[in-house]
Amino acid sequence: MKRQKIIFLNLYILSVFCFPATTVFAQEAALMPNIVIILADDMGYGDVSGLNIHARTHTPNIDQMIKKGVNFTDAHSGGAVCTPSRYGLITGRYYFRAEKKFDYLGYLKPLIDRNRETIGSLMQKAGYETACVGKWHLGLDWGLKSPDKPQIPLGDDKRSTNTDFTKSVTGGPNALGFDYSYILPASLDMPPYVFIENNRVIDPDIIFTADAYPRTLQSTKPVWDRKYTNADDIYWERGIWWRNGEMSRSFKMEGCFDTIVAKGLSFIAAHVTREPKQPFMLYLSLTGPHTPWLADKVFVGTSPLGSYGDFILEVDDAVQQVNAMLQRLDISDNTMVVFASDNGAGWAEDDIQVYNHKCNAGRRGQKGDIYDGGHHVPLIITWPSKIKKPFTVKSTMSLVDLMATFAEMTSQAISDSSAEDSFSFLRTLLHPSAPLKRKDIIYESSMGRLAIKAGDWKYIDCLGSGGFTDPATLESVKGGPAAQLYNLKSDPLESQNLFEQYPEKANFLKDLLNEYVKQGHSR
Repeated sequence: MKRQKIIFLNLYILSVFCFPATTVFAQEAALMPNIVIILADDMGYGDVSGLNIHARTHTPNIDQMIKKGVNFTDAHSGGAVCTPSRYGLITGRYYFRAEKKFDYLGYLKPLIDRNRETIGSLMQKAGYETACVGKWHLGLDWGLKSPDKPQIPLGDDKRSTNTDFTKSVTGGPNALGFDYSYILPASLDMPPYVFIENNRVIDPDIIFTADAYPRTLQSTKPVWDRKYTNADDIYWERGIWWRNGEMSRSFKMEGCFDTIVAKGLSFIAAHVTREPKQPFMLYLSLTGPHTPWLADKVFVGTSPLGSYGDFILEVDDAVQQVNAMLQRLDISDNTMVVFASDNGAGWAEDDIQVYNHKCNAGRRGQKGDIYDGGHHVPLIITWPSKIKKPFTVKSTMSLVDLMATFAEMTSQAISDSSAEDSFSFLRTLLHPSAPLKRKDIIYESSMGRLAIKAGDWKYIDCLGSGGFTDPATLESVKGGPAAQLYNLKSDPLESQNLFEQYPEKANFLKDLLNEYVKQGHSR
């Protein structure tokens, strides 16, 4: 039996690795489209009203994309939190393959090697002008005031760092294939709160956030998310909180989202004016609806879901602004617009009860978790010149697959050491009946726990959520299950662990997962 299992495993892997290479017909790839990737931050699948009939959020502009383009109903991020997801999207490889570098919040060291191919460098080689605007969260090399001292002080007080904000900031988008960048180092609740344009901090006059904002309001009533903050941080209400730390004097938390969208639109307009015949790619990485839920005053009070719903409306409005700009410039026909989220929503059971809204469409778990709610994301793509009628793709795919798709679209080969886990879905975009190449998919939780799904079966190599939902981890007991196994066809809510009923299936998937990890690629 063991020998049969090994043979079956080897044949399975061989079928995946030796899947015949396909190329798009020359006439289908004759016009390289402009590309705009709009990545929401912590927006759940169920937050898109066109994907959730019970949604208390409203997203008319994203819904319009569904009516005009391709809707992937089983799309997943490369990780259940920000950094792993963004790493996968940018590089086409799973985050567990990266060399981990642990630093404090937005002071993280670069996670992507300068010699690694990215979607930016890939599209540069195809003749595109490339831009990265918005949240980065993949690490930077900061200049130091005192080179002989650590950047982050030891001890509990990490507000004042050894960072010299007047010096060049390297190792970011401009070193990884993006011609232009205007970025926020990390999430909008993590210092430092500064904008960096092409390796330079816009305003190096640094203060602390608590010097500019009150730590609490008279109306503040702390709830469960207060546990993520310190007494010195800013906490106004559920979802409206951020850490105290270094911030540019001119930086406005409530204006950050609008600034990012405006910079993205400015790049598009400037490029088309300057180089109308050259294609462009814009990676527009939004800061909403990640905490703090600070929507523009135009949207405040307009949603029945409170501050969170208001912020969702602003995310949806950003989609409208991008599409309107493309229309005004008369380039929408040959522009591919990709809308997705970096992971599931950070929406606990408390929130479901209080707001009567299921951000993650009722699936188990939330942001950070290995369960479906942690990594199942909306993914909608429009491309009017090629996608004439809307259709739905129900097959499983990953945001990691964007890189291979762009490579095939621009007739570029991917080296064996690049985009190791990316599978092109271009053929499916152009021919709805064409099957996806991906045969299985690996998920990663915030704690680095891994899971693999092949067919209807999902194997989780741990007990517990591996993330933000309690219990995060559990120790196995003698005679009990050592991991989790679910049949997602019959049990999409991952409620019945079948590990003990189907040990051979669990062992097969465990071996397959280990093989992919060991060999360094799944493509």
